[in-house]
Amino acid sequence: MTEAKQVIVIGAGIIGASIAWHLTIAGAQVTVIAESERGGVATPNSFAWINASWGNPESYFRLRTRAMAEWARLARDLPGLPLNWCGGLCWDLPAADMETYAAEHSEWGYGIERVDRGEVALIEPNLTELPDFALHVAEEGVAEPVAATKALLADAERRGARILFSTVTALVQSVGKVTGVDTSHGLFAADEVVIAAGVGSPDIAATAGINLPIETPPGLIVHSRPYKKLLNGLVLAERLHMRQTAEGRIIAGSDFGGADPGMDAEATARELFAAMKAMLRDSDGLELDFHTVGYRPTPIDGFPIIGRAKGKEGVYIAVMHSGITLAPAIGLFATREILDGKRDTLLAPYGLDRFAQ
Repeated sequence: MTEAKQVIVIGAGIIGASIAWHLTIAGAQVTVIAESERGGVATPNSFAWINASWGNPESYFRLRTRAMAEWARLARDLPGLPLNWCGGLCWDLPAADMETYAAEHSEWGYGIERVDRGEVALIEPNLTELPDFALHVAEEGVAEPVAATKALLADAERRGARILFSTVTALVQSVGKVTGVDTSHGLFAADEVVIAAGVGSPDIAATAGINLPIETPPGLIVHSRPYKKLLNGLVLAERLHMRQTAEGRIIAGSDFGGADPGMDAEATARELFAAMKAMLRDSDGLELDFHTVGYRPTPIDGFPIIGRAKGKEGVYIAVMHSGITLAPAIGLFATREILDGKRDTLLAPYGLDRFAQ
């Protein structure tokens, strides 16, 4: 019997948790090393929309729809995962763009439906402002991001994974191969190191001479106190995207990535919350609890970086925006590539070497 592969996963957000869980299930000896608490840094500030929506080339659309299917598989494998296929309503595009989006995605097989004002009112009866028409995708959903991440890590730990809280200061190399990590708690050896540390990934990768071209735009999201049910699903209205969480909080941003916090984040949050409250009937008792400003790890071309760095053995990179949508597919695909050397064809456009020129 071959010895289990020793893998270190840097990062305890949704991507790191999914990779760690899938590796553990597949028989690897996994150590998760994270500087922050379980849930990571970007994950708690996510809108957590699971979708394959507009603005995607077909190759990315295919990856995202596969990820949606993998969420359903993951929920079967890990009962109790906080997942809700609540559907999404969208009218946050010019009418002509919405028609183009609907036609293209329908042709690709996305379950998108054009609905009129009356149908919007039936889907979301508590909206005070209704569009002439919107697009509805019943198969879109949400995950509760921190709870889902913690569930993955807890199950991985129950199955033998280790979770360590420490600062990774450098990747350790020997003869051009990454052989472990140096941390504030000492050295840890591994057969493979996975960098899934979100906005912290470029600094870690740089210690092995790997350049990750990533931007970190901020996004402000407001969170209400828990309240009675006002929303059935996702609402993507003009300059206001919102949903209601499992515990009853209504969260909103000027788009799903969050609002630009501006010079005064507190003032921006109050204005955004007032707009949200005005958009909802029977919201007199709705109160702002807090706002978050998240920094999204976004490769400069907008698409994920997944795979090994060319010419550098022993290190695997998984950094992306849309981490919530992609997490279960990336966990599965990364595990297969790390343990068996099999790269899924859906990942073909998303290697780091595309930035070589």
